Amino acid sequence: MTHSVDRDQRGISKSAILRTGCAATSDDHDLPDVGGDADAVVAGRKPKPRQAIHRPSPRQGKTSSRDTIQPECHRNTTDSHRVAEVRQDGPDPAKVRQRQPLGSGGRSPPEVTVFFMSLLSARLIVFFASAAVLVIETLATRLLAPYIGVSLETFTGVIGTVLAGISVGSWMGGRLADRGDPSRLLGPIFILGGLTAMASPTIVTMVGPAFTGANPVSIVVITALAFFLPATVLSAINPVIVKIRLESLANTGEVVGSFSAVGTAGAIVGTFLTGFVLLATIPTRPVVLGIGVLLILTGVGFSIRRGRSVVGAILGTLILGGLLLTVTGPCEWETAYACARVEADPENESGRILWLDRLRHSYIDLEDPEVLEFRYIRDFAGVIEATSDPGAIDVLSIGGGGFTMPRYLSSIRPGTENTVLEIDDALIEIATTELGLETTEMTIITEDARTALRGLPDDSFDMIIGDAFSGTSVPWHLTTVEFAQQLDERLRDTGTYVLNIIDYGDLDLVRSVLATLEQVFTSVAVAAPPEYLAGSDGGNFVVIAGHQPIDTDALNQTLDAMASRSITITDDELDVFIADARPLTDDFAPVDQMIDRPEF
Repeated sequence: MTHSVDRDQRGISKSAILRTGCAATSDDHDLPDVGGDADAVVAGRKPKPRQAIHRPSPRQGKTSSRDTIQPECHRNTTDSHRVAEVRQDGPDPAKVRQRQPLGSGGRSPPEVTVFFMSLLSARLIVFFASAAVLVIETLATRLLAPYIGVSLETFTGVIGTVLAGISVGSWMGGRLADRGDPSRLLGPIFILGGLTAMASPTIVTMVGPAFTGANPVSIVVITALAFFLPATVLSAINPVIVKIRLESLANTGEVVGSFSAVGTAGAIVGTFLTGFVLLATIPTRPVVLGIGVLLILTGVGFSIRRGRSVVGAILGTLILGGLLLTVTGPCEWETAYACARVEADPENESGRILWLDRLRHSYIDLEDPEVLEFRYIRDFAGVIEATSDPGAIDVLSIGGGGFTMPRYLSSIRPGTENTVLEIDDALIEIATTELGLETTEMTIITEDARTALRGLPDDSFDMIIGDAFSGTSVPWHLTTVEFAQQLDERLRDTGTYVLNIIDYGDLDLVRSVLATLEQVFTSVAVAAPPEYLAGSDGGNFVVIAGHQPIDTDALNQTLDAMASRSITITDDELDVFIADARPLTDDFAPVDQMIDRPEF
């Protein structure tokens, strides 16, 4: 039988390639240590001693060290990188491998030893890190709410800033992983990620008061100061793990795709767990503390495995954990929807003020429910007096807050049936324990108003009061033509809808709300101080709608009697005020973008 052995251009035989480990075959371990003279083994001759192969230098006609080709092999990976895998004497070659990426200049970095990590462990690490990023992102909106409010712009700023951190972190993690043993990075990344996560609430508390406006720039800046760094650091973990697990370019797509899927799954779980469970049961800061400690402990475990000191991590945890627990924010209660607190009125011993995020939402006199502190609440009362027959009436309140109006109407109109739609059940508890609410005096439905209306009978209310807010704006889905049509169906023919709107500047929002109600109701009016209507100032506008003519003279007299500075305009004056404002619909209601917010 004839044997033939092909050689490459430099004189290295295929059998030598098998010997140095470049091709994995069952014959690999059976070859003797023959160096480049494998043909002798094939032919049955005694092999010559191993020696280097020399090529004359084309420039000098002599042999140089740079032209000496050692008996090693290279396999192409990309156009710019090669990986040489050389078996060594000593440790088990199945456990220790040297990876030497060769740069375009032909120079290789120091030898690297990568420790073993199982596929399950790697996936759990990526899952946990990705979940942590989304937990922090979801908590960010709650931590920022007392300073920049809760709106579509807030969510947009937080999501965009965190995504930027994820992008930068993934890029940086990949670059660092290519510079050496990627396993050395896991401990420091987890520790730094945990420390920066724990620092974020303290940063928000310290810099938050400086952000007096809720414009897009302020939202992005304060979000970046507090949450960009933890998102960036933790997002570096995924490419590091991919580098550790990637042993061959033959399955690059499978490895990268699988870890991307695992990371996305972790992000989904982190989002759902935080939004549906944690925020409803645990205050924000303990959640941040818990996720930070878990991240740091994970990093400490990797650091100890590599024999590194963890004293700095422990000290950082103690310091930042202490700050997290001592530097508290303005919230007395953290509900699923707002940062709430109750303050006593220094000028009235029985007066209480309910704050939600940045705004005073309700004023309650514990001893006298007929005390109406806020001007717009007195406007509500004036509209009810001017448009309703004397005696008990059936009232639907959209938004409870401190339940000022239901208690006022129960006192001034005994026998009034109050139905209140309040989405935040924690506010009901606060109003009961802190503001003296007697829930037996009314029917309270804990549900979103849009969905709750479907369960209420038609033609059942004399008055509907709209006073639901998310930050400084009415939730957009409670401002549209479609929602107004739902309200119209629940109102009796002589009924009235009265709505509180906050707006400033060019008054785009209040004008569009008025244009919206004109699509549904026969009569529409607005009550506000003259300077508000002129656009020189802003604040609370009370919008009135129904199917009966609105007597503005009688209403203005009633408002004067209620010690309100508001005047009422309707008909031609209202048309001039509305001008070319566009009605809001379920397809187009950019409420958060339309409102001009005040500087607090």
